[in-house]
Amino acid sequence: MRVTTSRTLAAGAAALALLATGCATNAAPSAAAAHPVTQTPPRPAAQTAPHTTPQTTRHATAATPDTAADAGRATPAGAASVRYGAAARTAGAAPARCRTTGLRARVGRQDPAAGNRYAPLVLTNTSAKTCWVYGFVGLVLIDGRGDVLRTRTRRESVTPHRVTLRPGASAHARLHWTVVPSGHETRCPASARLMIIPPDEVAHLEVPFSATVCDDGRIDARPMAPGASL
Repeated sequence: MRVTTSRTLAAGAAALALLATGCATNAAPSAAAAHPVTQTPPRPAAQTAPHTTPQTTRHATAATPDTAADAGRATPAGAASVRYGAAARTAGAAPARCRTTGLRARVGRQDPAAGNRYAPLVLTNTSAKTCWVYGFVGLVLIDGRGDVLRTRTRRESVTPHRVTLRPGASAHARLHWTVVPSGHETRCPASARLMIIPPDEVAHLEVPFSATVCDDGRIDARPMAPGASL
């Protein structure tokens, strides 16, 4: 019985020894396999320098011409802006057409001549800016009751010219009409007021105008001319 037990213990010890040896053998390769991953040295600085330095240099070199080109374009553009601004100021300073709201109207003294009447229609610039008038006025006769009378404004064959009016300056159009009935007329209606539409305007002015206008309310008008008298 003692012999069997001794053999059994010896066999168990031998098995344990073999098992321990096998475990140690299996563990060694795993540790060795881990070394290439965890113990790989970092890339030397000398290998990264050649890649980063040229890139930085290239970017700096490329940026320099662009910056210089932008600076070169800025001067002509600035000069162009100055020239454009000066041109705009010059254009803005040019006089504009006189508007009805900046004008005052009146009819000057009537000059009789053998059944005919002549009078200047005067437009005065009441605004604070210089403006100009060009061409012919529109006219409408109104009687004492406020009714519109038949009015025929005939433009005379006179070439119009632009008339520049500084603040307070005036221009006139010569008006002509007849006071002698003609054709089927037995009497001519009398006006009390005159509606005036300045050249190229829609709004009108209205002034006193006591006159007897025959020939179906025909008034001959010349284009605007400098001054306030005929």
